[in-house]
Amino acid sequence: MLSDQLCATSWRARPRSFVSLMTLYESNYIRLGWVIPDLPHLPATAVAMVPGEPPLEASVRERSRYTTTLELSCLFLEAGGLARDPRLAIRVYHDARLVEACAAAGGDTGTQAGDSRWSSNMLLNKWLEYCADRGYRFALAPA
Repeated sequence: MLSDQLCATSWRARPRSFVSLMTLYESNYIRLGWVIPDLPHLPATAVAMVPGEPPLEASVRERSRYTTTLELSCLFLEAGGLARDPRLAIRVYHDARLVEACAAAGGDTGTQAGDSRWSSNMLLNKWLEYCADRGYRFALAPA
């Protein structure tokens, strides 16, 4: 399993700087790989189950040669039906090996200020670590 402990950050990087944000995107890529080890073969919608935990759903929104956009959510049964939370939209840059949290609950990255972008990606980073620690793994596609 790859570790993100060796993601190099320049000594000149400051928290919330561009360099720090790119290092966070690199860490997100590694952590997403812990939960979805075979992203290229992930079906349009997949669910990972862990006993005693809510199901984790991954829904692919768009695939292209260099990027995949997906939504990750935990599924909860409520009186009104099925609820998804936190509904994080994620863009994977395959060639750069980066993962960006585009938005939470259907928002758009294009309108996010730097602090909001930093916060969304920190949330994604910690949540992916939590999911991996709990044992969430999307099954590898059959050979």
